[in-house]
Amino acid sequence: MKGPAPTLLPALAPTAAALLTLAAAPPPEAPESRAPRAFAALGMVDPTIIQELRYTTAHNFIGEPVDGYRQPLCILTRPAADALRTAQRRLLRRGYSLKVYDCYRPQRAVDHFVRWAEDLTDERMKREFYPRVDKSRLFEDGYIAGKSGHSRGSTVDLTLVKLPARKTRPYAPGEKLTPCYAPRSARFPDNSLDMGTGFDCFDTLSHTDDPRVQGSRRAHRLLLKETLAEAGFVNLPEEWWHFTFRPEQFPDTYYDFPVSWSSLIGLKTPTRRP
Repeated sequence: MKGPAPTLLPALAPTAAALLTLAAAPPPEAPESRAPRAFAALGMVDPTIIQELRYTTAHNFIGEPVDGYRQPLCILTRPAADALRTAQRRLLRRGYSLKVYDCYRPQRAVDHFVRWAEDLTDERMKREFYPRVDKSRLFEDGYIAGKSGHSRGSTVDLTLVKLPARKTRPYAPGEKLTPCYAPRSARFPDNSLDMGTGFDCFDTLSHTDDPRVQGSRRAHRLLLKETLAEAGFVNLPEEWWHFTFRPEQFPDTYYDFPVSWSSLIGLKTPTRRP
């Protein structure tokens, strides 16, 4: 008479070593968030607009690439991108082009700004971006905040470039810095029109209507402001480069998907109008 069939359960039971291996393994990463369908890559809407995304590089007030900026890509809500296209058409007829420095900004990038501002020992970029501001006052003076309109997707930082656009050399980390309000010939080279200060200059001279900025520099600021206003953008008075398209599509939502093409996978390619 045959005995009972041997059980297979002991063979399937995990060993102590296997259990320890499972316990030590890191938890699976959560899937990365993606952009809502209402967002688009500006280059797909208007490839003629120049893009120089500063936060993907070390040439910014922090001095290193900022969290969340994985590729030099301008992402905006579709209405904001369409409005920039309208403004660009008007400027091209006058021999100018828009150039964007920053567009949609993930919340993780804003958090990076906050961490940097709280570290009063890190002043590696002070000489260029905030030479006359004590770093301990960046929150109080409104230069840094825990939330940014950029994270809502309809705000953009930009300037004007005279066509044909000249090439500009890349920034070399550690090179000698010059104050952002110095004469244009002394500032870090930028192919944009002279606006009186560089981009992200933490100084009252960056106020769009500062009376100390006169002549061609004031005319350049007004040309940028008036052209964008005609397309539906509102300027932030403290920053000549900062504009928000109104009405905002997401006035109360702060997104955190990374700046990358993968964040836009699955979105319908925008149809370009003639």
